[in-house]
Amino acid sequence: MAKNKKRDPIPEHFKTIEEAAEFWDTHDLGDYWDLTREAHFEVDLQRRVFLTALEPELARKLSEYAHKQGISSQTLINLWLSEKLAEAQTKAG
Repeated sequence: MAKNKKRDPIPEHFKTIEEAAEFWDTHDLGDYWDLTREAHFEVDLQRRVFLTALEPELARKLSEYAHKQGISSQTLINLWLSEKLAEAQTKAG
């Protein structure tokens, strides 16, 4: 950052994660590097996985199609199931 360039102050507290994201989407962390400090923390991410059996030929076709789309089979299946569920819920009213 040029020495003469003024920077906006970093807000003391962000009310929401969206507010913080908006600030950092429009500001360069490099301009604030002198205000940073090392942080230590632990993260305990827990994810639930649900396994569902597929017919082997269906699984093969899904895998091939997903590969052609440049996404994982898991992503493709989740997208399609989300779309199908939204359609069903719309029809059900």
